Amino acid sequence: MSLLDRLERRFGFLGIPGLPRILVGFAALVFGLAWLLPGFTSMLTLDPVRIRHGEVWRLVTYIFIPQSQSPLWVLFALWFLWWIGEGLDRAWGSFRLTLYVLVGMIGTTAAAFFFGSNFSNSMLLMSLFLAFAHFYPEEIIYILFILPVRIKWLAWIAGAFLLLGFFTNPNSYRAALVAALANYLIFFGPEFVYRARHRHEVSSRRKRFEDHTRSEAEPLHKCAVCGATELTDPNLDFRVARDGEEYCVAHLPSAQTAMP
Repeated sequence: MSLLDRLERRFGFLGIPGLPRILVGFAALVFGLAWLLPGFTSMLTLDPVRIRHGEVWRLVTYIFIPQSQSPLWVLFALWFLWWIGEGLDRAWGSFRLTLYVLVGMIGTTAAAFFFGSNFSNSMLLMSLFLAFAHFYPEEIIYILFILPVRIKWLAWIAGAFLLLGFFTNPNSYRAALVAALANYLIFFGPEFVYRARHRHEVSSRRKRFEDHTRSEAEPLHKCAVCGATELTDPNLDFRVARDGEEYCVAHLPSAQTAMP
């Protein structure tokens, strides 16, 4: 039984039913308030300095801040969040999804406090998307409502940009990125390690089998003149001549003394 299974058996009651709808509902509310009250979102951001001065609600409220003020974009983002959230809820159940979001929030907070990152809720949403792509790689989304693209290809593109940022930015950014995506690494990292190890073991076994098969198919004796082997004619006798070559008896050089 895995650690997640044990945690779910013991603390499963802490899972929040309908979490995706709750997230979407609060995000819609924050967008509406931000639309009516410009500057409202500044009270909700993940600001370590203000949090240290007692504004602890920022540890939670930052996840509801929209990435854009465009109503059309926000409408699409809310629908997408609801879609992937419901998919993860079906795949995991309420406890694991709640734990995944909570670990992602802790990682994002750690990235802000210790490494000064300004990821806001972008990496948390990215981790949700990558988890959804893990469970539903063949799902199709229509870019601009026209171009069909499988989720797995979008996930590969997103992963490529993350890797690019990891290798081209300073160590502080790398550490912040790892911290912010800690939920994805914790939940899926062991599976990736197991798969890589399994592929290596399968490849090793296949190579050993092919080497063994190849050795059984290769002849032990071969005539230097006619090319006959004990596989082509089991009744042939072979001798090694003084020149070091091996011959069948019929082609053994008569002028040389052969060694059995």
